Amino acid sequence: MKNRIKELRLDIGMTQQELADKVCVSSRTIISLEKQKYNPSVLLAYKISLVFNLPIEKVFIFEEEDR
Repeated sequence: MKNRIKELRLDIGMTQQELADKVCVSSRTIISLEKQKYNPSVLLAYKISLVFNLPIEKVFIFEEEDR
């Protein structure tokens, strides 16, 4: 699964730490997400999508080869 977290975060001028604080995780978690090294829980994905005011599927992209 890919995500657009870094792109969306930079578009609104938010730091990794600010995003981490808003969704109650460490900045290391945000770094791992942005590097596509970690897939979030459904709850975390939902919280992140709320920060960007977007549906989950606009932030996280499920690709066929992920099956």
